[in-house]
Amino acid sequence: MTQRVALATVMDRLSIDAVITDYAAAVADGAWDDLAALFTPDGRADFRGAGGPEAAAPAAVRWLAESLRPFPARQHLIVNRRLELQDLGGYPGDLAQVRADYLSPAGGETEDGGGVPALVTGGRHVFELRRTEPGWRLLGVTALRTWRYVPGAAGAG
Repeated sequence: MTQRVALATVMDRLSIDAVITDYAAAVADGAWDDLAALFTPDGRADFRGAGGPEAAAPAAVRWLAESLRPFPARQHLIVNRRLELQDLGGYPGDLAQVRADYLSPAGGETEDGGGVPALVTGGRHVFELRRTEPGWRLLGVTALRTWRYVPGAAGAG
């Protein structure tokens, strides 16, 4: 691998990481237009593993916005990122996959900005990305919820 290819690969990895961070921040902040802008025009999301639809990105983002509306105070943490860049014989290609775990506490907000989570979920995201003219964009997102905790629910402790 030449130094130029190595530098391009590092730049790709940083750019892809920024897309994943922007995804997490958009979900946490309820910045739904920003979230939709992270997808390619033909991008799709599969939220069936989290109780939602498999749909074109705009419809999936609308579902996510609606389902999180009761929880104005939320975080969406994406960790343990494992990135695989398409390898074209020692040169990076235009496709990538990121598998990462997520933790997503959500709840109501009190007048003083406090509150406790009413729902906490965790699982894994699989992100498929494509290099586009403006940069890396999401071609697909799959959410696989592994667990869910509802404080005060039967069996919660």
